Formats: sequence, C-alpha cells, structure tokens
Amino acid sequence: MIARLLRSVDFERVLRTRTRASSAHFALHHVADRPSAPPKPAPRRLAAELSTDEKPQVISAVDDSLPAAPAGVWLGAVVPKRHAKRSVTRSLLKRQIRSAVMGFDSRLAGGLWVVRLRAPFDRKIFVSAGSEALKRAARDELEQLLANAAQRVAGR
Repeated sequence: MIARLLRSVDFERVLRTRTRASSAHFALHHVADRPSAPPKPAPRRLAAELSTDEKPQVISAVDDSLPAAPAGVWLGAVVPKRHAKRSVTRSLLKRQIRSAVMGFDSRLAGGLWVVRLRAPFDRKIFVSAGSEALKRAARDELEQLLANAAQRVAGR
C-alpha cells in the first residue's frame, strides 16, 4: 500500500537526507520511518449558559489517542515551478511519479520516499506540456531510478 505524504515537516525531514538515487531529471530521497503525527486538537470549551462565576465546562474526546500508522510506503512528489513552468507539466510528472512508484511498492523498503524533479525537461524536444513523448520519457527515467533504488535496498 502506498500512502501520500501530506505534512511539510515530513517533506523537510526526508529532503534533508542525502539522495538515495538520481537520474538526469529526478532525485530520490528515503527515510526509514513513519510520518509524524499531527498535533492533538485542543479540547473544546463550552461557555457557561449563565454569566456566573462557574468555570467553563471542558469537553474532551473519549479516545484522543492517535491510531497507529500502518507499516508501508509513504510517497511525496516535489515538482517545482522553476523546473516545470506549466501546471499541465507539473500534474503530468506527479501522476507519472505516483504511477511508477505503485509498480515498485513491493520492492521498496518501508518508510518515507520523496521523488524530486531536479532539472527541467528540454522544451525544444518536448514542445507540448502534456505530450505522450514527455510522459514516456519521464516514466522510463522514473522506472530506471526506482529500479536502481530497489536494487540498492536489496543489496544492503
């Protein structure tokens, strides 16, 4: 199962690590850990119905413990605007990243994975922002990158 990284704290933690694998356009980072837990919500306070000196009633949840995060792979994708100007291109690359990782989820070690676009694709070669040629080129490069990362994990 692949879940998505959502919190910026988790992205920052993974991106501070050294690159696990890289290709001409992408870099792959990994931390063998679980995502950080979101902060607990503050208990709700109800105002007293009458303006008396009574203390306001505090209501807390019956079970305020966080459910245990399942073991698995969490994925984050970083596609900055400086490398992919058009939103069509950024969306295409993020879809290709998620799709490629889904094919490798059984071979990747558990933990937090972030795929980062580190260089733009040549606009002279890939004229259209959402072309099939760009989709194929990105997918092929991502599969090669993930195969290298999975091989390194298996070799350890």
